Amino acid sequence: MGGGTGLSVMLRGLKHKPIDITAIVTVADDGGSSGILRNELHMPPPGDIRNVLTALADVEPLLSDMLNYRFSSGSGLAGHSLGNLILAAITDISGDFVTAVRELSRVFAVRGRVLPAADQAVILHAEMEDGAIVTGESKIPEAGGKIKRIFLEPEIVEPLPEAVEAIQDADAILIGPGSLYTSIIPNLLVPKLAEAVLENKNAIKIFVCNVMTQPGETDDYTVSDHLKAVYEHVGHHLFDYVIVNDGEIPTQVQDYYAEKGAKPVQIDWDVVTSRGYKVIADTLVMFRRYLRHDADKLSHHIYQLVQDWITRKG
Repeated sequence: MGGGTGLSVMLRGLKHKPIDITAIVTVADDGGSSGILRNELHMPPPGDIRNVLTALADVEPLLSDMLNYRFSSGSGLAGHSLGNLILAAITDISGDFVTAVRELSRVFAVRGRVLPAADQAVILHAEMEDGAIVTGESKIPEAGGKIKRIFLEPEIVEPLPEAVEAIQDADAILIGPGSLYTSIIPNLLVPKLAEAVLENKNAIKIFVCNVMTQPGETDDYTVSDHLKAVYEHVGHHLFDYVIVNDGEIPTQVQDYYAEKGAKPVQIDWDVVTSRGYKVIADTLVMFRRYLRHDADKLSHHIYQLVQDWITRKG
């Protein structure tokens, strides 16, 4: 469960494991191409869904690149990605966003299922520590204050029945990595999704923590701060395991991110373990143009945890 780039990176590794994947993706995005299509066509935002479809697609790289291709010019086209427009077109033809996601999944031979958290767009609000209310997923990180809590509009959102069933039947439930307040927690604010996670006593529940803090969302957050934010929004202890990066990040990479206001998430071992979480730590980062989780190493740890869990259950 999640959204944004973090979930997609993780899924690129997991799709090569012999497991059945269902990705449940947030529908709170209101920026860029997704925001325009959401507002003009009254559909759920397609961007995060498109990223996940691309990550799980079993097609030639050129076709995946085509889904993510973003027009740089053209009246009305500039800023839109082709995949977003295709999802919008199929939604318009079929009259249903979930059908559009299902059909595009079939065409691109997606390994597993991709489900929006709900079949409607939601508006994300943040209450800041000073009492100010910031409206809109894209506006929250720009507000510059400390987030006290986030909440959805409408407050009661009906999830897809398939998403609830997937959580109820799962052997493993993974949450993260991704933007804590704008990609991860919004899924857990859909009441029946959070309930399904809590009620599945047979599944191993894993939180994959971000490598870097995110300016405007998690400034100076430690690993335990991420977990505390989830706990305060859900009201329950959700996770059995937390996967964290303890590998060294080169100084030049840290300097690059420091210019943007981000820094490595510190592991406060004592606090995390005292709250009952088991920690899996490894060097899980790689740096190309951006710092990302190493999808292969991350998926190895996840798969090993799930295998061990199923073996112990008998």
